[in-house]
Amino acid sequence: MSGQLKITRLPIAYDPDLGAESRDLVAGLNQETGQLISGAAGSSPYLRRLIEQEAVWIGEALSGPKQALAGVFDDCRALAPDQLKPGLRQAKRRVALLTALCDLSGGWSLEEVTTALTNFGGLSADVAIKAEIAALIRRKKLPGLTEADVETAGGLSILAMGKMGAYELNYSSDIDLICLFDETRFDPDDFFEVRQAMARATRNMCTTLSDRTADGYVFRTDLRLRPDPSVTPACLAMETAERYYESLGRTWERAAYIKARPCAGDLAAGEAFLKTLRPFVWRRHLDFAAIQDAHDMRLRIRENKGTGGPITVPGHDMKLGRGGIREIEFFTQTRQLIAGGRDEGLRLRGTVEGLAALAHKGWIQPEVATRLSAHYRSHREVEHRIQMVHDAQTHKMPNSGEGIARVACLMGEDPAELQAKIHRRLVEVHELTEDFFAPDAAARPQPVIPDGFDESVIGRWRGYPALRSERGAQIFDRLKPELLNRLARTAKPAESLLALDGFLAGLPAGVQLFSLFEANPQLLDLLVDIVGTSYELAGFLSRNSGVFDAVIGGSFFEDWPGSAVLRSGLEAVLELEDDYETQLDSARRWCKEWHFRIGVHHLRGLLDAKAAGAQYSELAEAVIQALFPRVIRQFSVKHGPPPGAGPIVIAMGSLGAGQINAQSDLDIIVVYDPQGIEMSQGRKSLATRSYYARLTQALITALSAPMSQGRLYEVDMR
Repeated sequence: MSGQLKITRLPIAYDPDLGAESRDLVAGLNQETGQLISGAAGSSPYLRRLIEQEAVWIGEALSGPKQALAGVFDDCRALAPDQLKPGLRQAKRRVALLTALCDLSGGWSLEEVTTALTNFGGLSADVAIKAEIAALIRRKKLPGLTEADVETAGGLSILAMGKMGAYELNYSSDIDLICLFDETRFDPDDFFEVRQAMARATRNMCTTLSDRTADGYVFRTDLRLRPDPSVTPACLAMETAERYYESLGRTWERAAYIKARPCAGDLAAGEAFLKTLRPFVWRRHLDFAAIQDAHDMRLRIRENKGTGGPITVPGHDMKLGRGGIREIEFFTQTRQLIAGGRDEGLRLRGTVEGLAALAHKGWIQPEVATRLSAHYRSHREVEHRIQMVHDAQTHKMPNSGEGIARVACLMGEDPAELQAKIHRRLVEVHELTEDFFAPDAAARPQPVIPDGFDESVIGRWRGYPALRSERGAQIFDRLKPELLNRLARTAKPAESLLALDGFLAGLPAGVQLFSLFEANPQLLDLLVDIVGTSYELAGFLSRNSGVFDAVIGGSFFEDWPGSAVLRSGLEAVLELEDDYETQLDSARRWCKEWHFRIGVHHLRGLLDAKAAGAQYSELAEAVIQALFPRVIRQFSVKHGPPPGAGPIVIAMGSLGAGQINAQSDLDIIVVYDPQGIEMSQGRKSLATRSYYARLTQALITALSAPMSQGRLYEVDMR
């Protein structure tokens, strides 16, 4: 075979005699591959057993491992139903042995190893579930389906979660799956029969993969990540799952769906389902409240698993312990949850890829991303060696000297040096991630009411909607001392306090905003500036606190980008949405952030009134230019395209002069050239004059109708 394994490192045999015995069983080995076999077999009882079982196959496989792996996959796809269990188990032995040797030799990177394991997991689930669906169709248990529907598993989609979803499956991992079926493929009257059949198929698939037989097992399967697993069937209707996440979904479930992807069955239906969950997973505003949620999850894991003790290498849990793999994953995923709703470039499944994207976008320092990525890869390699020894689903370093020595031998290292390296990495990961989740709160000052402040004003804050929840109040109590101190330093502290009081009174909720302030204390300066100098801007903020998101985007205080950049930016935002009303709401949210930016620049003296007026005008023009074509497109669905040469919007008054203010309405005129055409051509044709009158009204509605994000502008056509 071509593509021979390139060996860059070799394991050491803990028991040289056992290693030599296994090497002698395999024909066609050169000196390096012989050392690889003896080192693996001499240190791992599990690998020694696999080598004995697959001695005839592995020698040739090492001469072309990628081709050998592809051959194993092809054999799995060709398995007859009655050969599924033994065939998949033989394939698992070969995949496990080949990936271990390619890993131990340095011939494959960590990513190549985990991808091979992950792809085999997806293939196994796909083969097993389609065999079950085929059997149900033959027995007429899925009404309306034929043999042609087996290819898409009758609408049943399997979502890979966790490491399986991110192509990060570890060496002896179980696979986390969520099984859903597309209920729209069936008659509603057949729903309960179909649901029962799909649940049975899912359970049988899990049995096929996880049962231990004389040939071993394929994968331990875990379905507990599905909605409410204690009371729901093994396979849920997609609509049922969607309703659950919309109403009851929690932060840990949002984090889990960062890595979710369809891996088996009906892949298209799975992709469509994940698309419907985007608003649940990726919040439109920066979600700093996720930090506390993630920190609480970490504490619960430490408490339940007993992994919260000091960092000592023997017995340390490389996954859940301090400084372990989960710390890096939580650090990465929480940052992704915070900002991924605004930036699609952060919606990546892989941990290393996620860290790189966060560094590129300025959310973490590049050096932090580099160091955490290196430690993540090193931790994962240690984890794999631990699991290779006995094929045990464990992440803990052995406690015994022999156990540690076997792991060190598989890594080709001295046991003492390996422990020192692992300890150093664990400590550094803990130091890099812990402050993000739990900054030291011991030194927080107790709030002292500055002289001249009306204590009765401060006393009524706890009754405001934003502070009624215990969590919101706790976060605000941590902010209060610094906030009061900054207010006391303003030119008119008492008036600033009253302005802040009005801001807090108008907030409908506080957890998200207060979490944002806590994670970004520099925003408190901006808040104090606003409440101390601009009553109207403070009132706007209380109704639209999400615009603070834009301030930490990195470009908030840069120069004005100009009309062309504004329009292309709004076009990009609108292109992300298919629904017309959602586009209108997105335009409102986008416009508010730019309005806020202009107001803050003016407030801080970065713009004079004339420059601010010009920017407000350019912003309004960009909104009209981006929205009007979409208004026309929506209107044309029913009434056909515009007759004649089409409409033109003419700016009048202050807008025409390029000088409006934050509260201005828009003076516009819509003109058109009918070119002699009397009627539109559509499902409901209109006379040309009526067409353009109603189209103009549709534009006014698009700009001025109150929606969940408010309105864009008042429009004056007089």
